[in-house]
Amino acid sequence: ACLITDGRMTLASLLREQGYPTAMVGKWHLGMDFPGQDAGDRDWSQPVRDMPLDKGFDHFYGIPASLNYGVLAWFDGRFADVPPTKFTAKKPNLRHSDYRIMPPYQDSPQATRRELGKAGMEVAEDFIDEQCLTRFTDQAIEWMRGQTEPFFLYLPLTSPHYPVCPLPRFHGQGQAGAYGEFVIETDFHVGRILDFLEQSGLEENTLVIFTSDNGPENSWRQRSEQTGHHSNYIYREGKRSIYEGGHRVPFFVRWPAGIDQPGRVCDTLVCQADVLATLAELLGIELPDNAAEDSQSFLPVLLDPEAQLQRRPIVNHAANGRFAVRSQRWKLVLEHKRSQRELYDLVNDPREQHNVIDQHPQQAQQLLRQLTEIVVRGRTTAGQPQANDTEYWSDLSWMSAQEYELGSETR
Repeated sequence: ACLITDGRMTLASLLREQGYPTAMVGKWHLGMDFPGQDAGDRDWSQPVRDMPLDKGFDHFYGIPASLNYGVLAWFDGRFADVPPTKFTAKKPNLRHSDYRIMPPYQDSPQATRRELGKAGMEVAEDFIDEQCLTRFTDQAIEWMRGQTEPFFLYLPLTSPHYPVCPLPRFHGQGQAGAYGEFVIETDFHVGRILDFLEQSGLEENTLVIFTSDNGPENSWRQRSEQTGHHSNYIYREGKRSIYEGGHRVPFFVRWPAGIDQPGRVCDTLVCQADVLATLAELLGIELPDNAAEDSQSFLPVLLDPEAQLQRRPIVNHAANGRFAVRSQRWKLVLEHKRSQRELYDLVNDPREQHNVIDQHPQQAQQLLRQLTEIVVRGRTTAGQPQANDTEYWSDLSWMSAQEYELGSETR
């Protein structure tokens, strides 16, 4: 099932209601319902349900998830171009410390286990990992070329997520091995999108947002030793971590006709969740209480270089369940299992090397109160409290089940 519940506002549904054609090309990875319970009873003549076309998108071309999950095929709308009736598993990547998804494929999961020693996942006969970036960019440009009015395109690429598989034409480029080559290939395809906008006369008044979903995969450690390239820059740790290396990512906004003094760098705190409220404000739309509960518009800093944006606290979450809350320069990392509470001054200590909770106990308590209020109210922004979608769980280690339940009762 999809992680986005039916009726939940998305960027796509918001914009489609305003008359924008909407498309998603690339990696979905939010769940969808395939026909049948498993590979043994699939009927690929039946449509896929609870997927992008049910979440506000008029058009979908892409893959259901990351390349370490089945099912893998090129889906056009609700159907695969070539049904995923073959099987495969991760294969060694000779150019990087991860894996590949590439032929030959087997006719059954049992055959995959015999050949590769692992359970087989479903794959289409024509699928190969290194084609993703080219196919997605081609499809995105083809769809944009067919539009006659302002549109919304969501293009989540598979790079530089595993598998790191740059096309041969990019081999030898850069100084960070295959990973660097893959980033260079990504840059090439992003350039193709921007070139299309320029050649089509759409460059000036098209708002382009380029960002990443999380910090670097664990191979950043090996890469820093082998090539001197630090994918997490100066920040602590990487993907899945509660520290800045897991959450601080590039965020570029390009809108020549709209941004005042383009080319500037803004150090105002923003979150990717803020995109929805930003576009809503741009279009003059008042958001309902049950949508964009953690989204705050950053439109003022685009339109006015002197604008001062006081962003409400941002909540971070690690793969192990640990929480943190960030407000301006301060970041409180909550206790979790054997780990203790930590406080960091990110202006003076962006690497998070010095826990200053003993020196600033009042600041830590203020952040703790803010985080508790956010959890209890079910939202970061002003508005009516909203129900959380789960009961109390142990990772909320700083508050009791009673506090959590009392908040639920008030809603």
